[in-house]
Amino acid sequence: MTRKVPPGFEPNGVTISIAAILPLRPVSAHIRESRKYRQIVSSVREVGIVQPPVVARHASLKGKYLLLDGHLRIEVLKDMKVEEVTCLVSLDDEAFTYNRQINRLATIQEHRMILKLVERGISEKRIAEALDVDVAAIRVKRNLLKGICPEAEELLKDKHCPINTVRALRSLKALRQIEVAELMVSTDNYSVLYAKALVAATPPDQLVDEGNPKPLKGVSPEQMEQIQRELTNLQGDVKRIEGTFASDHLNLVLAASYVRSLLGNERIDRYLDKYHPELRQEFHKICDATALVSEAAE
Repeated sequence: MTRKVPPGFEPNGVTISIAAILPLRPVSAHIRESRKYRQIVSSVREVGIVQPPVVARHASLKGKYLLLDGHLRIEVLKDMKVEEVTCLVSLDDEAFTYNRQINRLATIQEHRMILKLVERGISEKRIAEALDVDVAAIRVKRNLLKGICPEAEELLKDKHCPINTVRALRSLKALRQIEVAELMVSTDNYSVLYAKALVAATPPDQLVDEGNPKPLKGVSPEQMEQIQRELTNLQGDVKRIEGTFASDHLNLVLAASYVRSLLGNERIDRYLDKYHPELRQEFHKICDATALVSEAAE
């Protein structure tokens, strides 16, 4: 028997009077002066509401709704004297729970969104005005994946990596792009500096322009060779850890559980305390460490 997943929202959007929507927090003057707020103002004016606000029906006030997501959009609509807006109605009225489920737009996802808008005939100038950025920035994002192989794109598609990190991969051949992307994912490090270091440590035969490698400033050829060796070893270590992590973690949990049961025996605990205090102390450290890991996982 398959378990039916309960829906998170009512099946259809609902057009609601903005006066009936109750914000959960005020929009301060400082936020109104921010660049993000200006972007939302430009977007709403140019293309309207793209992502509907999310509300929940008020438990005790009939016809009223709690605003879970979209406070800035609602504020902009109020300034524009708009009286109604179409909203998604959540079946959970807790804003914290709702916001925990949101995955903000990643760099490559933003690139794909811009491509779709361009394919629909929306000009780069209008997109730039909607996002309150220069047209040049839109062109950079539109052309972001030129020279990036599909496998590397797939690895980074939902990662929040800077634009210059993705652009740094263009100087690498496809197989090296995949290796670098895998290493960034494994270490959860997508910084531009880290990407440039990986590119700089790449052997010349794995560069698109093999005859013109770009050395890092202040780094000698000998130091670069050492960096290349260390990064190669690091990549191998990461892959080995990934391959055995699940079984190692299971063995650790089982061993710690067994040690914890031994220490729970008063006779054994007294014996260790009397004849092997240093060993007893280490056993307790193991139990405490695994307990902290379990709490963090929950």
